Amino acid sequence: MASISPELLAKYEPVIGLEVHVQLLTKTKIFCGCSTRFGDAPNANTCPVCLGLPGTLPVLNKRVIEMASRASLALNCTVHEHSRFARKNYFYPDLPKGYQISQYELPLATGGWVEIELDGAKKRIGITRLHVEEDAAKNLHEGFSQSATKAYIDYNRCGSPLAEIVSDPDMRTPEEAYAYLTTLRQILLYTGVSDCNMEEGSLRCDANVSVRLRGTEQFGTKVEVKNLNSFRFLQKTLEYEIERHIGVIESGGRIQQETRLWNQAEGHTVSMRSKEKAHDYRYFPEPDLLPVHVSAAWREEIRRTIPELPEAKRARFVSTYCVTAYDAEVLTSTQARADYFEAVTKAGASGKNAANWMQTELLRRLNDSGKEIESSPLSPTALAELLKLVESGQITAAIGKKVFATMFETSRPAAEIVAAEGLAQISDTSAIEQAAREVIEKNSDNVAKFRSGNEGVFKFFVGQVMRATRGQANPQAVNEIVRKLLSEAK
Repeated sequence: MASISPELLAKYEPVIGLEVHVQLLTKTKIFCGCSTRFGDAPNANTCPVCLGLPGTLPVLNKRVIEMASRASLALNCTVHEHSRFARKNYFYPDLPKGYQISQYELPLATGGWVEIELDGAKKRIGITRLHVEEDAAKNLHEGFSQSATKAYIDYNRCGSPLAEIVSDPDMRTPEEAYAYLTTLRQILLYTGVSDCNMEEGSLRCDANVSVRLRGTEQFGTKVEVKNLNSFRFLQKTLEYEIERHIGVIESGGRIQQETRLWNQAEGHTVSMRSKEKAHDYRYFPEPDLLPVHVSAAWREEIRRTIPELPEAKRARFVSTYCVTAYDAEVLTSTQARADYFEAVTKAGASGKNAANWMQTELLRRLNDSGKEIESSPLSPTALAELLKLVESGQITAAIGKKVFATMFETSRPAAEIVAAEGLAQISDTSAIEQAAREVIEKNSDNVAKFRSGNEGVFKFFVGQVMRATRGQANPQAVNEIVRKLLSEAK
C-alpha cells in the first residue's frame, strides 16, 4: 500500500479503542479444579466440566472474582455489588460447550481510567468496563494448502479465567495506544493479578480503529483487528489501518465494518469476516451460576491488598530519594527493580548513588548477560556495601567500577576484593605529590603549554597521575597538587 502523505494524515483524526484480555494468575480454572499451568502436555489439564460434557455444572472460583476486583480497583473502576454471568453463543471447535460463559449487561466493574504520559504530556484514557469470562481452547494448524492442512485443538487453556478490559475510544495515535497498553500491563503486574506474558498468551489485545475529518464529532466506520500479541504488532497494525482507511476514503470508497487480522509476514492486515455476517451471540443469563455478589466489606478488604502502584511510587522516589523523574521511571518499571533499589538505600547507600549505579552498571550488565534483576549475582546489601566504600572515600569511583565488575562475576564482597587487590584510595598527599612530580618532569613540553595559557593540558596531567596511582589517588587531592606543582614549575 502506498504511503499516505503527512498532509493527508494531518487532515484526519484516528480514533482508537483497545480490548485487552488478561489471564488471571489463579492456580485453577474459573469453573473447575483443572490446573492453569502453561506448557503441560496438550489436553492434560482437562475434565468433564471444561470439556463441556453433558450433565456437568460450573462452580465459580472465588479467587477469580477477588483478582478481577483488585485489577478493577487499581484501574479506578467501580466494582459493582451485583454482577451476572451470561452465555455467549457461537459455534467453533475451540468452544466445546457451543457457548462461552462471560458477562454482558451486568459486568463486574465499569467507569475506570488510567493516566498515560507521552512526550512529557499526561492524558487520561477511560476504561468502559472490566468483565470476567472463560478462555477458549487453542487451535493449532499444520500445513498450508487447503487439502493438506490439519487442525489440532489443545483444551488445556479452555476454561482459564480472563479479565476483559475495554477502553473508551480515547486514543488518537498509535503511540498513545502503545503507551496505554504499556501502562495497563505495568499496573496489572504490580497488582499481581497476571504475569501478562504475551508470548504465552496471557495478555492479548484487540484494537478498534476508525478515522474522521479533524474537527468533526461523528465517529468513522470502525474496524476491529483481533489477536495482537505484541506491542510492536499493535503499533504497526494501527499505523497500517489508519493509512488504509484514509486511502480508501480519499479515493472515494467506503470503509467496510469488519474484523481483520494482522499478517506479520506480509506487513498488512487481512479481512477475517464482515460484521454484517457476524454471529448473533444471543446473550442470555447463565442459568447454572448464581449472580456474583461483592459486598462493600469484601471490596474494601480487596482494596487493602493493592500495593503502591507505579505512578505513586515514582512520585515518592522523586521526593524521598531526590532522584530525577527519568530515574524514577526506570527504577519503577517493575516491582522487583523498585524493591531492589529501596533495599540498597535501606542498607545505607544514598538514593542518588544507588539510582546511578543501578542504571549505569547493574542493569547494563544484567542486560548483557540476559538476566532479570531477580537473578542478580549482587544482592542489594552487597551493592550498598560497595557504594558506601565509594561515598566514604575509601575507594575512588573508578576503582569502584572495577570492584563492581569482579563482584558481578564472582559474588565476592566488595571489602574483600579491595583488601585482596590493594585497591584502597590513596589520600597520602606525599605519595600523590611524588607521583605528580615524576609525571611533570617527564612532560616538560606540556608544562610549557600550560604555563603559556593552555588550560586543556591540565586534564592530561591529572589523567597521568591517576594512571600512575592505578586510579587509587584521591581525585580532589590530585587536582590540587597538580595545579600547585604546575604553577611552581619552571
